[in-house]
Amino acid sequence: MKTIFKALIIAIAILTTSVTVGLAQDFQKALAAYNMGDYATALREWKPFAEQGDAIVQVLLGSMYQRGLGVTKDYTEAVNWYREAAEQGNKYAQSNLGVTYANGQGVTQDYAEAVNWYRKAAEQGYAGAQGNLGLMYYLGNGVIQNIVSAHMWLNIAASNGQEDAVKNRGFVQKKMTASQLEKAQDLARECVKKEYKGC
Repeated sequence: MKTIFKALIIAIAILTTSVTVGLAQDFQKALAAYNMGDYATALREWKPFAEQGDAIVQVLLGSMYQRGLGVTKDYTEAVNWYREAAEQGNKYAQSNLGVTYANGQGVTQDYAEAVNWYRKAAEQGYAGAQGNLGLMYYLGNGVIQNIVSAHMWLNIAASNGQEDAVKNRGFVQKKMTASQLEKAQDLARECVKKEYKGC
């Protein structure tokens, strides 16, 4: 989750260069407050951006509610913000929404719905979602258990820098036959060529 948050903070800093000076100052004030641990101020400053439909800020607010930063932990509110951003196509929100469904946080646990959201983010190249999708295939949660598909997604996530996927891929690989491993590697190469769509 920290990695997601750091990536979002960097993306936000870049995006503020394209907004008006006044808005950028408000945004920077919130960012500075967040970095100093003043989450209540960050939340107060960011909320208007989220209410106006800024997907990145919606993800940040969702994470703050999910983690209880500056507010009482509230999974339902986190889900609401994630859903707003996920429906706009934000891959971080889609992945986080998948996590909430997988864990039953703020929603009824639903592995199939978790897979749906992980897949949307995975198809956009988000390594965290690709790794989570691989685990869902390995466990058979929300999908038919398939060790070849599990390895394929974990391999893709690992190649995209997801550290946990490296470890998980090694674990899965120990349970595979040589032909299963070859098939998974072939599928991973094909999936990358298709830019993760329809894998």
